[in-house]
Amino acid sequence: MNHILSDRINNLATSQTLAMAALARELKAQGKDIISLSLGEPDFNTPDFIKEAVIKAVNENYSTYSPVEGYLELREAICRKFKRDNNLEYKPTQIVVSTGAKQSLYNIAQVMLNDGDEVILPAPYWVSYFEIVKLSGGVPVEVPTSVETDFKITPEQLEAAITPKTKMMWFSSPCNPSGSVYSREELTALAKVLEKHPNIYVVADEIYEHINFSGTFCSIGSIPGMLDRTITVNGVAKAFAMTGYRIGYIGAPEFIAKACTKIQGQVTSGANSVAQRATITAVDADPSVLNHMVQAFHGRRDLVVGLLKEIPGVKINVPEGAFYVFPDVSSFFGKTLKGHEIKDANDVSMYLLAEANVATVTGDAFGNPNCIRFSYATSNDILTEALRRIKEALTA
Repeated sequence: MNHILSDRINNLATSQTLAMAALARELKAQGKDIISLSLGEPDFNTPDFIKEAVIKAVNENYSTYSPVEGYLELREAICRKFKRDNNLEYKPTQIVVSTGAKQSLYNIAQVMLNDGDEVILPAPYWVSYFEIVKLSGGVPVEVPTSVETDFKITPEQLEAAITPKTKMMWFSSPCNPSGSVYSREELTALAKVLEKHPNIYVVADEIYEHINFSGTFCSIGSIPGMLDRTITVNGVAKAFAMTGYRIGYIGAPEFIAKACTKIQGQVTSGANSVAQRATITAVDADPSVLNHMVQAFHGRRDLVVGLLKEIPGVKINVPEGAFYVFPDVSSFFGKTLKGHEIKDANDVSMYLLAEANVATVTGDAFGNPNCIRFSYATSNDILTEALRRIKEALTA
């Protein structure tokens, strides 16, 4: 019955991360011992001080519609956070609060892109970038990287990808799926290229900024000349373990913020009122309250990287942030493992699900067909068992 549906939805790819998570749940329901490492969701509970803010908001009857762009008190708190953590100067009129950072990204694409506008996507990129750009009439332009370059693009690659149709560049740092973190020096070098192209805007997805093991973090908007052409996207889902609260936000040039408010007013209106009040408490908190979670992720990173390095044929970078690993498994292409013909990363991912009962996500979904992604946002015991199974399956 697809002929009844719009071309828009028929041409839209299903999120591979959500699809694999659904398949893993289905297999678990059938009684299979599946370890699912497909979704990027912290396994910690929301901190108690934020829960208390939720209860306070409920008791204070924050149960009515919120302003479309978010409560003023929250937008003021986000401005303080941007100044404190990122050296970014924003006014409340430049902040828009949305139902998750994914809606923030969709809003941006809808208000910025016309049919045929090109958007540079350093690959690997988060799965939804490509489809959101395409859904908004834009043309995704992938710039490939590899494990050997720590999955980062060079200034030369950026320059070569720019055409008269280039409107934007979207990237994340720390990166989902690779965990790579761009240094200030690397971002400054990219900014020098963009200086020559003043009509190109940058979307900087910084949702993982606090889950960062490099010791430093730089927002590209803090580099001289970049603030007025950067849209900084963030939220509380990952660092504060608040995925279900569905709160994301942007800091942007005021005309872009107003446009995002305009479209949001016709689609969802304001984000959840109680979750917004809790987010005030979250963004006002000193980031040190997250240290226990960050240290746990750091230890898991070391565990997983160490175990992956023991598997012959697997190549891996050492991710400096987020909670994913993105190993290159291309050495297995063209082989047959336990009767399974392995042609590409999708075959590797499905083979590991079938033979090791471990759910991962193919790198194809992230713009890199040589890799698979899995999350280490789970316990050391589960990770150790998952890697044992993966090693056994790949050394068959």
